[in-house]
Amino acid sequence: MTPQNDRSIFGRSSPDTDADGGGSPTEHLLSWVFPKIVDQLTTAVCLTDTEARILYVNQAFTEVTGYSPAEVIGNNTAMLSDQCTPPRVYEQMWRQIRRGRPWTGLLANRSKRDAVYLAELTVLPVCDEHARTACFLGVYRDVTAVHHLEQQVHYQKALIESMVDAAPAVIVLLDESGKVILDNHEYKKLVGDLRVREPAAEFLSALRESLGEGYAWDDRAKQDFHEREVCFDPGGRGQPRWFSCSGVWFRERDSNIAHFFKPVRQSYLLLMANDITALKRQQEAVGMNAMRALLAEQERVRSMREALQAAIFQMQGPLNLIAAARDLLQRRGDQADPALRHALHQATTAGQAALERLRALIPEVPAEAVTPVNVNQLLRETLELCKQRLLAGGTVVDWKPAPLLPAVTARTGRLRGMFKQLLDNALDAMEGNRQKPRELRIATEGSDQAVRVTIEDTGSGIAPELHWRVFEPFFTTKRAAVHTGLGLALVQEVVNEQRGVIDLDAGYTGGCRWHVMLPIQHPDGS
Repeated sequence: MTPQNDRSIFGRSSPDTDADGGGSPTEHLLSWVFPKIVDQLTTAVCLTDTEARILYVNQAFTEVTGYSPAEVIGNNTAMLSDQCTPPRVYEQMWRQIRRGRPWTGLLANRSKRDAVYLAELTVLPVCDEHARTACFLGVYRDVTAVHHLEQQVHYQKALIESMVDAAPAVIVLLDESGKVILDNHEYKKLVGDLRVREPAAEFLSALRESLGEGYAWDDRAKQDFHEREVCFDPGGRGQPRWFSCSGVWFRERDSNIAHFFKPVRQSYLLLMANDITALKRQQEAVGMNAMRALLAEQERVRSMREALQAAIFQMQGPLNLIAAARDLLQRRGDQADPALRHALHQATTAGQAALERLRALIPEVPAEAVTPVNVNQLLRETLELCKQRLLAGGTVVDWKPAPLLPAVTARTGRLRGMFKQLLDNALDAMEGNRQKPRELRIATEGSDQAVRVTIEDTGSGIAPELHWRVFEPFFTTKRAAVHTGLGLALVQEVVNEQRGVIDLDAGYTGGCRWHVMLPIQHPDGS
C-alpha cells in the first residue's frame, strides 16, 4: 500500500463528506476548504510529527523538491537535506522548536533531481489541547535565485565601493538637500584634515561662491561644472588646501515605497575633487619669485616718487612765500623797489619751472585692471614676502583666516601694496620695542557685502593724540632720515579707491590694531 497524504489531519476533503455529522455549517465548510487551500498554496508546506517524520506535503512541496507525497510520507525530513549544511544549524533549530518557539533560517537542501538549492524554512510547533507539541509545520520556499541576485548586487556594490575608495580623488554623492549618500576614503580623510564635520557643505559653499549668485539647487540651474578651483585655509591649524572640483548631475527613481505606483525621480550630484595643493605651491613659488622682482621694481619707483613728491612739497612752501612777497610789491606799485620786484618775479618763475620739471620726473604708475581678489591668498603672499624679516626678528604670526571668503573686486597690485605697507609698519614698530614679545595677529572675516581684515601688532603703538594725524602726508613717528611719512597716506588712498574704511583701534593699548573694511564690489561697478 502506497503512503498518501492523510487529509484527515485537516478535516474532511469534500462538502459531502460527513454531511450529516455534528457541528455548525461554518465548521463543516472549513473542514474541507482548508486542505484545498493548503494544497493550492504556492509556498511549500510540510507537516511532521515530533520526530520529524513527514505526515503531509502540499503540491508546492513537490514542485520545489521533486518528491511526490508517496515518496516522502513516513520518511524523515533528513532525506531532503544536503551535507553542506553545518550540523550546528540543525542543533539550533531543534533547541528552538522543542521549546515551543518558531524558528526561521536558511538550509541547503538537495532535490530529487540531485540539485542543491537554498531553502528559507520556517518551523512552527503545533500544540494540542494540553499545550504540548503535537507536530511541526514547516513552510519554506526556494530562495536560490533570490540569493544569487543578492550576492550579485552585494558583489557589484562592494566592487563599486572598492573602486571609489581606491580612487586618488575625493568622491562624494549628494542628494538635492546636500546630504551625503556615498563617499570614499579620501573624503573621510578630509574630515580630519579640514577639521569640519561635513566637508561637502564647505565644498558646496565655495562652489556657490565660485559659480556665482545665480547658481541654485533648482531644476533650471542643475548644470554640470568642470575643474572649478576652491581653496580651504585653516589658518594656524594647517596649510591651505586647493582642490579642482567637477560635478555631474543625474536623476534616478526614488526607491521610497510611497512612490511605487507614482514613480518620482530624484536628482543627485556626483562631486569629484582633485587635490592640486602641490601644483599650486609650485605655481606660487614661481609666482612669488616673479612677484619679488616686480615688488622690488615697484619699491624703487615708489621711493623715487616719494623723494620727488617730498622735494616738491618742501619747495612749494618757500616758493609760495616768494610769490606772496612778489604780489605784495606789485600792489604797492611805484613805491616798491623795481629791482627787488624783478628779482622776486624771476625767483617765482624759476621756482615754478623747477617744480614742473620735478613733476615731470615723477614716474607714471600704469593703470591696473580690476579683477576678483582672494584676500586670504593675497595676505598669505604678503606674509611670504615678509618671511625673511619675520624669521630674523623672531616674530610669531597668529594667522586666523576665514575658511571661505567672498572675492573682492579690486586692483591686486594696489591691494597687495596696501597690506605690505601695514605689515612693514607693524614690523618696524615691533623692532623698536624690545620689551614685549613680537606677535603679529592677522584675521579675516566675510559677509555678503564686505571683507574685514584685522592686523594687530605688539609694537610701541601710536599716542592717542596722534591718531588723527597718521594719514597726513610726510607725517611720521619714525626717524625722518629713513621714512618719508607717505606710507599710511598711500594706504588710505587705496582704501578710498575701494570706497572702504580703515580704522585705528583707539581701545587697543598693546600696540596697533588696524581694521580694514573692503566692499566686495568695486566702485566702478565691476
